[in-house]
Amino acid sequence: MTQPRDKLGRPLRGADADRLGYPQVPERDNIDGPTAWAETENYLRRNLPFHIHEVCEQRWRCAPAEEQLLWRALAQWGAALTHEARGNSKGARTVALRAQKNLLNVSDFPQDIDVEVVRESLQRLLA
Repeated sequence: MTQPRDKLGRPLRGADADRLGYPQVPERDNIDGPTAWAETENYLRRNLPFHIHEVCEQRWRCAPAEEQLLWRALAQWGAALTHEARGNSKGARTVALRAQKNLLNVSDFPQDIDVEVVRESLQRLLA
């Protein structure tokens, strides 16, 4: 069993774990791209950036080689959003730059991924 976390993915201990624990992304060894992106969009609408990071990282780990850089960039985007939500603007910018650089090196995007949403979000983080 994983350690309880708050809404932004910070680990909780003791009484806080019961009081402040928030449902997390289920642990999986395999998730397909369309499902991962659908969950990502859902978490984005619900303002759950740590969850975005987690689901994109799960996809990155099981994606075919030609998609790994894309999913790595998306996981970094989720991490950047998480840093920003936690009040760490410097960390958000640092990770957003990595995500942006990796996205620039992706030559082919799956049709179901709205990469413009990601690019615009990264621009806001870097502004």
